[in-house]
Amino acid sequence: MEISITNPFQKLSIVIPAYNEERTIHFILDKVKDVVLAGGINKEVIIVNDCSKDDTEGAIKRYMASNPQFNIMYLAHEINKGKGAALHTGIQHATGEYLIIQDADLEYDPREYNLLLKPILEGHADVVYGSRFLGGNPHRVLFFLHTIGNKMLTFTSNFFSGLNLTDMETCYKLFRSDIIQGLKLNEKRFGFEPEVTAKIAKIKNVRIYEVGISYYGRTYEDGKKIGWKDGFRAIYCILKYNMFR
Repeated sequence: MEISITNPFQKLSIVIPAYNEERTIHFILDKVKDVVLAGGINKEVIIVNDCSKDDTEGAIKRYMASNPQFNIMYLAHEINKGKGAALHTGIQHATGEYLIIQDADLEYDPREYNLLLKPILEGHADVVYGSRFLGGNPHRVLFFLHTIGNKMLTFTSNFFSGLNLTDMETCYKLFRSDIIQGLKLNEKRFGFEPEVTAKIAKIKNVRIYEVGISYYGRTYEDGKKIGWKDGFRAIYCILKYNMFR
């Protein structure tokens, strides 16, 4: 795939995978609703409920009924497929010229969308990663081994992809929609991050930028879901998608 510079765009698709987020989904939707995007860009929110066991669906539908003016598309999986699968569904339904991923928890701040949009609007970037390890933004102090693990995965990904990212595993990834929709994505769980990074890196002339973002991390008691098994899967995905087409 070869890319070229696009004109200023009109709509940003915000894809939100949700699994057992009834306690926080309305908070993150309030934050997304309140953010004013630079350049008068409109928002399209796509929520994909990955067969939650709690009342995530009810919470979303009550929010939509209370905010009819807010452009929300609600999609639901009949069986639990994983975060990556939920992202695949949302990406397929996006109609904006650009697309950003937003977790349904409160670890990332939608007010920082404009930080990621800046290199896009200035005509420099096609893909922007929000790095938790760049700049002086707030970063909750939590798990030492998670930080080491993230940096090791990023280093390994960079070694094989040829990139120099500081945070490959970040949630905040902003793509030109035609680029991300043009990829054949396979990973159903947290392997989405290394897979999409490897495949983006192989696109000819793609312009990838990073910007520093805040990170308000959750504990497992707060509902954090990623575990050590996902780390091993990420290593497998890095090798698989970088070494083989």
